[in-house]
Amino acid sequence: MIRIFCLLFFVTVFADAATQRKIPSYEKYIKTYSDLAIQHQKKYKIPASITLAQGVLESGAGQSDLARRSNNHFGIKCHSDWRGGRVYHDDDLRGECFRKYKRVEDSYDDHSRFLAERPRYASLFRLNIKDYKGWAKGLQKCGYATDRAYANKLIKVIEDYELYRYDSAKGGKTTTQKTSQTAKQLARYTIYKTNGLLYVYAKSNDSFEQIAGSLGFRVKDIKKYNEVPEDFPLQKNDIVYLEKKKKKADKPNYDHVVQIGESMHSISQKYGIQIKSLYKINKKDKDYVPEEGDVLKLR
Repeated sequence: MIRIFCLLFFVTVFADAATQRKIPSYEKYIKTYSDLAIQHQKKYKIPASITLAQGVLESGAGQSDLARRSNNHFGIKCHSDWRGGRVYHDDDLRGECFRKYKRVEDSYDDHSRFLAERPRYASLFRLNIKDYKGWAKGLQKCGYATDRAYANKLIKVIEDYELYRYDSAKGGKTTTQKTSQTAKQLARYTIYKTNGLLYVYAKSNDSFEQIAGSLGFRVKDIKKYNEVPEDFPLQKNDIVYLEKKKKKADKPNYDHVVQIGESMHSISQKYGIQIKSLYKINKKDKDYVPEEGDVLKLR
């Protein structure tokens, strides 16, 4: 096994992460409202990444007609208990009633209370504050939006713009967590091999630094193998590859039916395929969001 580690350590050809186009209006919106989202995370226990991603999508990064006319950044409709201002807007039906606010901050506050005070969303608050994937899937399953790709769109925005960094409530500043030598020595990983690729499963509160230090890899190499940016959060049982992924899946994996909460990255990790190859095989551009029920080719 030591020989395998040595060979892998000196591999010099890495998989490049799929380059995502950054939309200036999205970046501006995130910069403008990130501090507000963090404040609401502290008060209401809703991940800042989720709040920001919903704000970006629901308001068109603050540029939608609903956002500009009524400061409604989360697409919340009037409902029977609403006593505030109203504006009428075509959505699923024509002329639907939406809430109107005096300030954008009021929209953020109402959104947080909307989730925190309604029993239908109670299950979300039992999730880890950093489990943005669980929150995204939960919002769709609880009926926040009718879009079948809603959860996957939220996850794509969060990962493309690294919004998960705000869930640590550090204002999005990148930090490198230093792991003590003792912790490194205590960490033990079982190495698996499937479809010709070596990998381990992440543990609770794990990090690429922890895995790299324990197995004798450089952190930047592990991140390149797994095509992730700086500070990408690991969740328990995530697959972490110890070598470069392939350009297509091994037989008999010919296609994949997209599920709620999946992204092109998570699908690429499941089958050990490079992200750029997954896009290419399916003739999709980088703006594509996999929708529940879509069938993607794997080879």
